[in-house]
Amino acid sequence: MTQVIPGENEGIESTLRRFKREVSKAGIFPDIKKHRFFETPIEKRKRKAMAKHKQGRRRSRY
Repeated sequence: MTQVIPGENEGIESTLRRFKREVSKAGIFPDIKKHRFFETPIEKRKRKAMAKHKQGRRRSRY
């Protein structure tokens, strides 16, 4: 669970910005998107194959 404590004399905008940054660092958004809808086994296989392909391309580039 991500938690941000506002500092003294800190505006709500900057606190919200810090919170969003912490949530993105924790990797919560991809996890939410992944669990939002039911994924069929075929879709899951395709997603994993694409991720593996993408990772392989990254490694060969460097």
